[in-house]
Amino acid sequence: MSNPGEADPTPIESLRQLAEWFAVGSKPRAAWSIGTEHEKFGFHRETLLPPPYAPNGIEAVLQGIQARGWEPIIDAGHVIGLKGAGASVSLEPGGQLELSGGMMANLHDADIELRAHLRDVHAVAAPLNLGFSPIGFHPIATRDSMPWMPKSRYAIMRRYMPTRGQLGLDMMLRTCTVQVNLDFGSEEDMAEKLRLSLALQPLATALFANSPFYEGKPSGYLSGRAWVWTDTDPDRTGIPACVFEPGFGFERFVQFVLDVPMYFLAREGQLLDVAGASFRDFMAHGLHGHHATMGDWADHVTTVFTEVRLKRFLEMRGSDAGSPAMLQAQPAFWVGLIYDDAAQKAATALTREWSLEEVRQLRLDAPRQGLAARIAGRSLREVAGDVMAIAHDGLRARGLGEEVYLAPLDEIVESGLTQAERALHLYNTLWAGDAGRMLAHAEA
Repeated sequence: MSNPGEADPTPIESLRQLAEWFAVGSKPRAAWSIGTEHEKFGFHRETLLPPPYAPNGIEAVLQGIQARGWEPIIDAGHVIGLKGAGASVSLEPGGQLELSGGMMANLHDADIELRAHLRDVHAVAAPLNLGFSPIGFHPIATRDSMPWMPKSRYAIMRRYMPTRGQLGLDMMLRTCTVQVNLDFGSEEDMAEKLRLSLALQPLATALFANSPFYEGKPSGYLSGRAWVWTDTDPDRTGIPACVFEPGFGFERFVQFVLDVPMYFLAREGQLLDVAGASFRDFMAHGLHGHHATMGDWADHVTTVFTEVRLKRFLEMRGSDAGSPAMLQAQPAFWVGLIYDDAAQKAATALTREWSLEEVRQLRLDAPRQGLAARIAGRSLREVAGDVMAIAHDGLRARGLGEEVYLAPLDEIVESGLTQAERALHLYNTLWAGDAGRMLAHAEA
């Protein structure tokens, strides 16, 4: 494990220095790439229980994948991740296994990477009698039945989360997502992309909804994952108002991040619990005898959990994990919308009149109502028809045949039935009220 905060010991001397940290991410179009991250729940095939770290659990899975050519990431003597070939395998707090993929030139390469990872997981998990399923919220496990992974950062968050919301521990333990990391060309391009993707993130939540169960019963939500995020930590989640302000840019986002409370400081290979402290005050006065560095800033940015996160790229965060085809449809959706100028302008025009208040309300409505949620007098299913046409145009303009990855979303818009609604139908019919069957059904 690289020591957070100690990667760059450069002292922080100005706010402009922090804005320039983001600006370094600006790239010419020819250098834009695609990085996909996706998580999945482990389960014992016989009992359906989530596997512990050890014995014969997540640690063994990591060790098995490591033997296939990866290097271990160690935290306090425990293997808590792997790295290799520009990608990494990591653990979420409840043992959710995550692939943080490498930065790929196109969606075809990202698909090859996904399939290779799933083959590795299957090969390693089968002798342990484990399966792995990408689902937005665990369909049957209680919070207390989920294991905790031995990762220092998670111990700090475990203590702090309940002070900021009712569902923060559920977010940590019982949710899985699929995310895509995409580039921007300039500060102006970043601002337009960030506004657009925040406005459309509730649509993505509806399209990718895949978590309708809570502890074995229908929850009333199509995306239980998205519902959990609405009561996790208001300081660092949701849709930040500053992005929709005139003149928004890197410096304004710095001001927002400075007011997000800290979690930790990394010093001498250890994480110091400073949860709730102000980074702004840390810069001005120091903390526990330590002074703010650019490495501390880079770490702090990773503790911002907005629906779209700005780092040195844009991270789309509003979608449930789903089938392999849906895992690949998520990056295809966003690449189609923001990696072609004409598509980006068309999508921006479509959402331009949506107010911040409307978008924030849509974020609350989409987890329960899905494509039936409404904005500006239209249902999300109607909006989705227009957005999907734009995404198809954007991918066709790239000339790589990547629009094939949108097929599962086309079917959802045409039928009006999300993964969650299909799972509810199975629950009421073939599964005879047994939500645990979703684990095997969804196995990737």
